[in-house]
Amino acid sequence: MSDFKTVQIKSTKDGTDQPSRVFIPDEAKTQAVPLLVWLHSWSSDYKQNDPATVMIPEAGRRGWAVVMPNFRGPNKQPEACGSDLAVQDILDAVAYVRSVAKIDPQRIYIAGASGGGHMTMLMTTRAADLWAAASAWVPITDIAAWHAQTKQAGRGYWKMIEGACGGAPGASDAVDAEYRQRSSLFHLDQAKGLPIDINTGIHDGHTGSVPVSQTLLAFNRLAVVNGHPDAQVPTDLIDAMVDTQKVPAPLADEHANDDPQRKREVLFRRAAGPVRVTVFEGTHESDILAAMRWLAQFRKD
Repeated sequence: MSDFKTVQIKSTKDGTDQPSRVFIPDEAKTQAVPLLVWLHSWSSDYKQNDPATVMIPEAGRRGWAVVMPNFRGPNKQPEACGSDLAVQDILDAVAYVRSVAKIDPQRIYIAGASGGGHMTMLMTTRAADLWAAASAWVPITDIAAWHAQTKQAGRGYWKMIEGACGGAPGASDAVDAEYRQRSSLFHLDQAKGLPIDINTGIHDGHTGSVPVSQTLLAFNRLAVVNGHPDAQVPTDLIDAMVDTQKVPAPLADEHANDDPQRKREVLFRRAAGPVRVTVFEGTHESDILAAMRWLAQFRKD
């Protein structure tokens, strides 16, 4: 990964230098190439290596550019966790790569897992016109709900959330406004028409930290936004999936074998216009190659 380098990008919002890691293939010197924006997980930062070891070799094979912005690092301070500064850092990172390489504006993709899934979903609402498609893995879409879920499960993320949002849900109207602003679930009408791929592991929330409801409720909202309200997954079946770690019988036949290269078995899959949800046999994890294969199908009109 010798061509995978750290750069400093000046924020157009507060003027500070913000780090990103960037990969630019040789093809970008002579022709416009796709750009993948990959967003780091909740407690990590732009130096997260696990996804990079898979993603950068694949990007090299495909001739894609990649940028991994920091967007203010771990989600434990007000400047991070979906703040306006964090949003702008991602947009500034895209602008930077477009300034130093030939990038196809019709093939700019965004993806991430966990906290990166959270930010991927949020960015579909903040800059929908920029992306050709988005792929979110085990995302947090309602931070207030996740605060309660992690506190009940004895996981320490709720402390980080309070550090980012200024307190616990209900502490004040201003704090509640922060939770809502930073949660994609309440803004998904802004993502209408955008191809979005949302994935969750059936055991997440048990052996992982983000219950499958965070994904499925976001899918339901996107189904309504895109004019397919009948595609919503009934909330009682979502609750059953969370509790039992199994796909309920009424949904058990809705799966697909159209992606045999995925790391994990697909247990449930449903589409609503341009949006697809997948529940897989797994926990709090991502499949970067599956995400890249899915994204590669799309080009903006």
